[in-house]
Amino acid sequence: MDALVEQFFSTLQARTPRGLRSPVDGVLRVDLYTGEHTDHWVVTLRSGRPVAAPGYAEADTVWRSDADLFERLVTGESQPVAALLRNDATLSGDVELFLAFRRFFPPSPRARDPRTVGAVEPETPA
Repeated sequence: MDALVEQFFSTLQARTPRGLRSPVDGVLRVDLYTGEHTDHWVVTLRSGRPVAAPGYAEADTVWRSDADLFERLVTGESQPVAALLRNDATLSGDVELFLAFRRFFPPSPRARDPRTVGAVEPETPA
């Protein structure tokens, strides 16, 4: 299993205050496939606190994608909602749980604050 994916799941709790703003309860399973092999991760959110572990379990929400896409999500190179809209991933179950979970992914390294995109820098007097 890829080190980036393992690191992502092992650091969920440390990133909770920034990543999850409201208490959400439920179980989300992440199915990551590579060819014929599928790895499973189970994320349990109770009172907004995530606990992640490798393994298979029944879940309220199931995310399924290839492992390469998930690595791009973990690094911010791709975004989860965009992946769903492109049909690069599938989601079944409680969408609210997924919307809470997506906050754990980092923003794109190329993302810019829309308030500053069209801003004109003031000229400085010489």
